[in-house]
Amino acid sequence: MERRAINPTPWLANFSVSHAIEVKGGSRTLYLSGQTSTAADGSSLHAGDLVAQFATAWANLKEALAAADMTPTNVVRLNFYTTDVEQFMAKAGEIVPIYAADGVQPTCTLLGVTRLFDPALMIELEATAVA
Repeated sequence: MERRAINPTPWLANFSVSHAIEVKGGSRTLYLSGQTSTAADGSSLHAGDLVAQFATAWANLKEALAAADMTPTNVVRLNFYTTDVEQFMAKAGEIVPIYAADGVQPTCTLLGVTRLFDPALMIELEATAVA
């Protein structure tokens, strides 16, 4: 598989994000449902702590990737749904390194939502991966 990041302007690099990603020769595409800060039994974790919730949601996403024999480097799209955009932006310096440490520089969209399926949850991650 050949993957090419397309970045006509450099500002998104500060967030470890690409404007676009072109994939050639990929043979498998994995569409991941929204991943949240939940335990194996579905109970929510880290109420009120956006960074800890992001870290747990990212760990859950990586677990789903591994179950499909993929790694975070296969992620080409990562959407963030948050109930608190202002806090997300204020904490971006702590959030971005969580996924950037795994070599990920996907396309992204940040969406503010009224609430998630559990009112204690502040962040949900939705992704597409290609191998």
